[in-house]
Amino acid sequence: MRFRPCIDLHGGRVKQIVGSTLRDDRADALRINFASDFPPSYYASLYRRDNLPGGHVIMLGPGNEEAAADALKAWPGGMQVGGGITADNAAQWLDRGASHVIVTSHVFHHGHLDEDRLRRLRDLVGRRRLVLDLSCRRRGDGYYVVTDRWQNFTELRVSAATLEKLAASCDEFLVHAVDVEGKCMGVDAELIGLLAAHVSIPTTYAGGVTTMDDLELIRTAGRGRLDVTVGSALDIFGGSGITYQEVVDFHRRQQKDEGGGS
Repeated sequence: MRFRPCIDLHGGRVKQIVGSTLRDDRADALRINFASDFPPSYYASLYRRDNLPGGHVIMLGPGNEEAAADALKAWPGGMQVGGGITADNAAQWLDRGASHVIVTSHVFHHGHLDEDRLRRLRDLVGRRRLVLDLSCRRRGDGYYVVTDRWQNFTELRVSAATLEKLAASCDEFLVHAVDVEGKCMGVDAELIGLLAAHVSIPTTYAGGVTTMDDLELIRTAGRGRLDVTVGSALDIFGGSGITYQEVVDFHRRQQKDEGGGS
């Protein structure tokens, strides 16, 4: 289990936002937990110093391209990038220093997975440099992928069959539990169990981490098969639940126990 750090960008600044409040139709609904005075490169350099590869830079809407490039320049090849990634710009972001591109909305049409778009994107950048964002919300009897900054439900259910099929087209999955993301209210143990039971490729869970006990829950319920992102709870993002150093130390212990070094 690894700690995968994040840099969330909104309006050209590093912010922590309650993801479910991102709405195109109601700007007044947006809830911002934290807005940093530091540039994105500050955080990327911090993660580079502490040897935490595989984190993600997420552009939450337009106007974040320069900020994302600033982060990637600080650690070429060290972080993934997502938000508005398409077949037209994916190669450009790899050239700018992203290790992988993260995609969701581009490979969906009218709520359905567009397998032709997914295939073209995979062929363009290569399976080993593609991450599928399967961030999801509960609806009825299961979890369904949401797109367009988590505003719109798709018909793609996160299930054993879905995870098995899509693993052939990408290197990793990134899954935000949108119902708890940014709320510091605890993790979604049911979703964690579902992912742990069925993923066959590296998968990062994000959403609701509030205390170190949540990290232990993810480690145990996730059977050691899931990596984790921590956002709003961290002191470096204005939180009070967990310090950044605690999570770094946790990561290093896990890597040592698994024989993966520091």
